[in-house]
Amino acid sequence: MTRAELAELLANGENSAVEFKEESVHPGALAEEVVAFANMSGGVILLGVCDDGTVSGVSRPDIEEWVMNICSHNVVPEIIPEFYRVVTESGRVVVALRIPRGTNKPYRTNQGKYLVRVGTTKRIVSQMELARLFQASGMLHFDIAPVPTASFDDLDMDKIQAYFMRLHKLDVAAQPERARLNILVNADIVRWLEGEDRHVPTVGGLLLFGKRPEDRLPASGVTFARFDGVKVTDPLIDKRQIGGTLPEVVEATVAALEAHLPRVMGLNGLLRVAGLPYPREVLREAFVNAVVHRDYSIGGSKVRVFLFSDRIEVRSPGRLPNTVTVDKMKVGTSFARNPMLLRYMENLDYVDRLGLGVPMIIDRMLEVSGREPALIETGDEFWLVLYGP
Repeated sequence: MTRAELAELLANGENSAVEFKEESVHPGALAEEVVAFANMSGGVILLGVCDDGTVSGVSRPDIEEWVMNICSHNVVPEIIPEFYRVVTESGRVVVALRIPRGTNKPYRTNQGKYLVRVGTTKRIVSQMELARLFQASGMLHFDIAPVPTASFDDLDMDKIQAYFMRLHKLDVAAQPERARLNILVNADIVRWLEGEDRHVPTVGGLLLFGKRPEDRLPASGVTFARFDGVKVTDPLIDKRQIGGTLPEVVEATVAALEAHLPRVMGLNGLLRVAGLPYPREVLREAFVNAVVHRDYSIGGSKVRVFLFSDRIEVRSPGRLPNTVTVDKMKVGTSFARNPMLLRYMENLDYVDRLGLGVPMIIDRMLEVSGREPALIETGDEFWLVLYGP
């Protein structure tokens, strides 16, 4: 870090990515700041700076060893920050610690505190946030969690029967009750609900085989909106809530878009035919990715599909999981946030597990529009933006 970069950080003050600390900070307090940054998107801690941005400096000769010991002994699992020692124009020394976005979430202090960075402060995570952090690490999968408010009546046994007959030639309906229950448990469609002595559908079981999944999982499904313009403040032409199982939601969302998209002329051999400005396989892949990989532990948000005059935006709840980045997605790197959903949708021919969906979307959209789709992680959402020709 250069002196100019430090001066810019000091001038901008504390924010969601920058924290000021004096040299006298307690090791436990510094560990909490490191944990909070690592559990979010990373950040910079400036040691030797007062809360108001005044540089007080650091003087202890073993400052680097002291910091690294805190990051390895007071943070679990350990973090190795980038360490910079910068001399200001006044001759005072400021230590800058660049905390990376964690790859082994969730992080905690050695006192058992799980924290996140929110604005200019840190706070203890809620139970739901902690679950999301474990889910992002791959240590917990929300798609096989039981749904306490649901019952067997919420499952469509005809859909389950059709699935097992197609994939395994297994007549589930003809099985004795105990054998049928074992099949559903082993398939992660139902789980035993501890404390209530009963089996209930899982999140994935409802999303794949529910009669009306949105009744028990209100955040499931898609909100579709068509705008007469290029902004969400432009006149709203159509808005609808699309519910059902994941295959039903994907097909209904594609159909909703097709009903609004203009037809464009193209060639099929020597024949001129009317087609869509966006390839159907791109739309299908985009919506499958959104409903399969979204974070279902975020209960207040649906997948949102916005159709503008110049683009389509697919906004999916949840940040990118684990070590996945936008750049990695472009070359086919993937991570299964919801492996049960992914497995079943693959069996239903909606997904391939090669991680080639995003590269295909990019290649096809470059062909038809000349513009690469935008992949954006913003707040607790991930956006895919498809630009029209």
